[in-house]
Amino acid sequence: MFSGFRTLAVKTRDVSFKGVMGGTGPAVLLLHGYPQTHLTWRAVAPALAEKYTLVIPDLPGYGDSRILTSGPRWTKRRVAAAVVDLMDELGHSAFALIGHDRGARVGYRLALDFPSHVRSFSSLTVIPTLDAFAGVDAAFAMNAFHWFMLAQPNGLPERLLAADPIGFIDAALSNMAGSLDRFEPEVLAAYRKAFTDPAVRHAICEDYRSGAFEDREIDAADREAGRIISCPVLVLWPKREAFGGPTPEEVWRRWADDVSGAAIEGGHLLPEFSSAAVIEHLLPFLARTTA
Repeated sequence: MFSGFRTLAVKTRDVSFKGVMGGTGPAVLLLHGYPQTHLTWRAVAPALAEKYTLVIPDLPGYGDSRILTSGPRWTKRRVAAAVVDLMDELGHSAFALIGHDRGARVGYRLALDFPSHVRSFSSLTVIPTLDAFAGVDAAFAMNAFHWFMLAQPNGLPERLLAADPIGFIDAALSNMAGSLDRFEPEVLAAYRKAFTDPAVRHAICEDYRSGAFEDREIDAADREAGRIISCPVLVLWPKREAFGGPTPEEVWRRWADDVSGAAIEGGHLLPEFSSAAVIEHLLPFLARTTA
């Protein structure tokens, strides 16, 4: 699925990162979302690799990237620091960053906390956590119930997920894609295999717990302090997602001065099933911001 790429296997202070890397040119970091792995980028990576050096890890705790240390919850701030360690190990002191879903949440936290490392940031299908929670209504809660289920304390969601992990991830992926038949059999098998690991499921629950509590509080502190993202920001979102209030581009303008964006055809999984449109927007943006 990543022809010509090589295996990424880097151990940092806190994480044993796994994934793939390849291409030549300025460095670009790609971060996937829930409940997937680095395979999210299989349709986008080949086109970008013609001009850029791509680093495509599984997020800490997801896929095959293993968390090595115990300690406080893996907030997006902590994940961002671990990802910076990864890029430093690879010799990339500055890079463009593209994130989808949870990976975009890590991405904007990284851009805020480590501005000298990030040349540009591309957010696919998300708005910042603080704004997302502020806009919750009944329709959002019904469609994204996992935000609230997975964030429950005391190991409750872990115990519930253990009863039927395949049934749960299949329902999640089917809701996002419209049908499981859209996934290549080997991709669906890989997503299922990762989700059957209790450690992965726990990491995912911790991801959503941090989003409901620490991440939201950190965002609020940034908003209060007037901190913004200093690099250029590209925002892509699916046309079929109706927004009753501001568009995602308008929301991101509260967080950065240099923001461009577009609504494109497709559903939530833009990198997987709207890859041509994603590439069409990413290439000129990267050319402008990595020169």
